[in-house]
Amino acid sequence: MRKHPFSNGSGFVAGSMRPRFPCPRTPLLRAFFFCASLLFAFLGPGGARAAESVILPGPLVFPESVTSLSDGTLFAGSLASGGIFRAKPGAAQAELWIKPGTFGTRSIFGVFADEKAGLLWACSNDLSARGISTPGNATGSWIKGFDLHTGLGLISARFPGDGNLCNDSTVGPDGALYVTNSAKPQILRLDPVTRKLTIWLTSPLFTPPKTGAGLDGIAFGADGNLYVDTFNTATLLRVVMKDGRPLRVERLRPSRPLVLADGLRRTSGGGFLLIEGAGRLDRMAIDGDDVQITTLRDALLNPTGVTETNGTAWVSEGQLPRLFGQSPPNPVLPFRLVAVPLATQQTP
Repeated sequence: MRKHPFSNGSGFVAGSMRPRFPCPRTPLLRAFFFCASLLFAFLGPGGARAAESVILPGPLVFPESVTSLSDGTLFAGSLASGGIFRAKPGAAQAELWIKPGTFGTRSIFGVFADEKAGLLWACSNDLSARGISTPGNATGSWIKGFDLHTGLGLISARFPGDGNLCNDSTVGPDGALYVTNSAKPQILRLDPVTRKLTIWLTSPLFTPPKTGAGLDGIAFGADGNLYVDTFNTATLLRVVMKDGRPLRVERLRPSRPLVLADGLRRTSGGGFLLIEGAGRLDRMAIDGDDVQITTLRDALLNPTGVTETNGTAWVSEGQLPRLFGQSPPNPVLPFRLVAVPLATQQTP
């Protein structure tokens, strides 16, 4: 843990029985807001000191995604061994919450917490053909819904046809779940009432390359439109919506070339957070068809996903190239979720 610059290393100021903060003797209101900002940066939710990272225990986690609750709880799925981890607010280490193979799951890709519906959504894929062995014998690609509080499996919907890859999901203003298919040029929709999964939208702009992945991150904007990215070609796309229906797909212009566009999440400030597999966490500010890309953190270890909670972005370091035979071959342990404070970096 980091040492507070005014502490003796134990978290307390020398000669004191409680933490002290360097609040200046200024007029009352200025002092209040200054001290409050210091406390917010120093403390996490509920007064617990904020962690710089959360450990995902185990040698084969390879997390593909991360999501969170408003209280700071974090969830991450394991691509290589299966199962879903949960880290309670302020915890330095996550626990295995949903065991591998539970509810017919295999390799876990995107996870998304829908607090309003009380559901944790997870993409499950059978990667046995690629040498990734997880418990169970389910085949194909599925979207799974678990009770956010108990972890009980509640909803299971299979992608239609074969040759799919369920990557990530988000909930729309209509309460439906929208899911990206990385192996086909498709966005699918799970009806909130019937729980039926159907192909909602196809587009040539979604087409994956012959030797790579297509659609990946997905998030609705404050404007009601749907935003997605593609992994290998690293394009940013907007699905223009009207009355809950897609009108057209538009290609956006980032301020610089992107490399391996991955996790995409809307922030509380109204913008977006974007992961580049090359090692970056970015902030996206969209103005018409132009997108200003600002890097908030570089040199991350093959990041895959991002979530925001309580003014902090949490990034999953997936290290997936090391799983699929690229050099170097062995993962850096332990696997981690890395915290990136956003208090001074949010879009107004």
